[in-house]
Amino acid sequence: MNTVVVGTSPRAGSWLSRIPLRRLRAPRWAEQEGTWRGARPSVIESALKRALARPSGNWFVLGASREIALGGAPLGRTIGGVEVVCWRTQDGRLRAGPGTCPHLGAPLSEAVVHCGELVCRWHGLRLGAGGAPGWQPYPAHDDGVLAWVRLDEVGGEAPLPEPVVPRRPPAAGAIAAVTTVVGRCEPQDVIANRLDPWHGAWFHPYSFANLRVLDAPVDADPEDPESDRFDVEVSFRLSRQIGVPVKATFTCPGPRTIVMRITEGEGRGSVVETHATPWAPDGAGHPRTAVIEATVASSDRRGFAVARRLTPLVRPLMNMTARRLWRDDMDYAERRYELRSTGRWPG
Repeated sequence: MNTVVVGTSPRAGSWLSRIPLRRLRAPRWAEQEGTWRGARPSVIESALKRALARPSGNWFVLGASREIALGGAPLGRTIGGVEVVCWRTQDGRLRAGPGTCPHLGAPLSEAVVHCGELVCRWHGLRLGAGGAPGWQPYPAHDDGVLAWVRLDEVGGEAPLPEPVVPRRPPAAGAIAAVTTVVGRCEPQDVIANRLDPWHGAWFHPYSFANLRVLDAPVDADPEDPESDRFDVEVSFRLSRQIGVPVKATFTCPGPRTIVMRITEGEGRGSVVETHATPWAPDGAGHPRTAVIEATVASSDRRGFAVARRLTPLVRPLMNMTARRLWRDDMDYAERRYELRSTGRWPG
């Protein structure tokens, strides 16, 4: 890694070693070493193929758990062509079901939640966990950060009782933020973007410096996502000359999820989960995918406890950083979809 401290590296145990910031010695953007040789299309496509073959149990991310508030209005989504509504019962449990009222087709996303049930605004039909003729609830799961729904008719796989949730830092010592960005592409285009870590310092020079892919999977075991991984070292930029060096891994536990986990350096154990959920097509019939990205940050530094107490202020900053990255990455994903769908994809 080219990230160094100007002068000498801090000695273990010194006060400098307890500060995660480092002075960057990074080349100018056009003078950095090209990464195109390492970013072999065959490696990225093979990793994507293995990811798409992994089971999801038909579970799809709806959004952040916080979006579905106790006592609040229901949340409506259209996933894979299926209209879904979700809400919370009086004890806070997440519920989900078809988004169309079985009586005369009213949108249940506009219903009222009363005593843990949906009350349709058109004629007052009550719908809850017991279902009704022509309307049966969907399995739902709240993992504390994200809300999920199981749609067997969309996934077409053998169902699982719960979604495959990546390993996260303990909630009591972490800050979680969830950002949603929607683009004109398919879920596989989002996952392919994240399976190309080589683009980081080129496409996002404002955030990353001195990125190097240490290891990329070749002929990996498709049934072992943890071994099918990309290992990376990189510095997260805080300014032009200051950064935080870390090592991280990228893995795909399922066909619509990719996880970056920090393995060494500041925030070790923190994760960024990128979930791709197919939404309703746009007005022209083009597919849309919601990138629902959960950042779960942790640190054993004393100052992080102060940051946790300021979570309402820190979370918007985390979301702003994620949205900035995805403004660029969505261009990448949309471009990939455009080339694939028109037969112009290289190779």
